[in-house]
Amino acid sequence: MKHVIFFLIVTLLSISACGQKSKTAEIKVPKTNTELSNYQVAYFGSGCFWCVEAIYESVKGVVEVESGYSGGHVENPTYEAVCTGTTGHAETVKIYYDSTVVSYDELLKVFYDSHDPTTLNRQGPDAGTQYRSAIFYQTDYERDHAKGYVQKLLLEKKFPTITTEVVKYTAFYKAEEYHQNFECRNPNNGYVKAISQPRLEQFKIKSPEMLKEK
Repeated sequence: MKHVIFFLIVTLLSISACGQKSKTAEIKVPKTNTELSNYQVAYFGSGCFWCVEAIYESVKGVVEVESGYSGGHVENPTYEAVCTGTTGHAETVKIYYDSTVVSYDELLKVFYDSHDPTTLNRQGPDAGTQYRSAIFYQTDYERDHAKGYVQKLLLEKKFPTITTEVVKYTAFYKAEEYHQNFECRNPNNGYVKAISQPRLEQFKIKSPEMLKEK
């Protein structure tokens, strides 16, 4: 029965799945004037970047999040090209964070608390290599901590297996403007209501200590 319900939901969402241009009215959100160069940066991919962006935006110490593409072999990819699965990119978020408030290890905790790392090239209804679980490290510190965190989770039997790829960062291409801050600007979008918002709420319940104060 669950499989039938899931299939129906996926079918209904097919016209508004992650990445398709929204046909709903957007809520305008004022841009921040924060000087982002003053902050640390991290890169993660864990499914639809609409969902991931909203989750990290809710985390204390995170100043800004951008949606984009990493891990591929084509320069300046478009969303349409990434969706074919031929560019090698994963939907990725670029996180600007204040390391005096939130550590890289805590960002790793958010990463694993907010998605299923056991499903290869899939997250919820979204399937394809562009939705893979990935950590793009920039330094030896990030690499060692990312790999160490995986081993910790496996030793503690938090997951039976982890498909997350931990690979060296090479480039990040910011996604089209309509993808940015998508969940906040499009709260009535079908995918957002059925997938993104529940995923965010599940994270908030699981990790309340990580949330910004209202």
